[in-house]
Amino acid sequence: MFSGAHVILYTHDAEADRAFLKDVLGFAHVDAGRGWLIFKLPPAEIAVHPTDDTPKHEIYLMCDDIAVTLTALEDRGAEVSRPVTDQGWGLVGAVRLPSGTELPLYQPRHPVAHDLSP
Repeated sequence: MFSGAHVILYTHDAEADRAFLKDVLGFAHVDAGRGWLIFKLPPAEIAVHPTDDTPKHEIYLMCDDIAVTLTALEDRGAEVSRPVTDQGWGLVGAVRLPSGTELPLYQPRHPVAHDLSP
């Protein structure tokens, strides 16, 4: 029924953040016209969490080894904005996009759904 998911990041400096996704993260992309780059993401999954606060959406990039990933991103010029913390269910850190927005990363310690066959 579904062929994929389309994630949108709203930002105050779209051009700089697009360059970061392309040049620092190395995501493959297509140009949808006039510089609107659409990036290929790694396999994805979605979780639903309860909240008593205002509902919101979050995006995390998952990695097999967060320490190695953060070091590689720093070597490419990324700023680590949140050091790795152990949340029990996974290790979490973040890098800062050029616009100032944080992009969280995590190394899961739970079974992941993106490896399942359709």
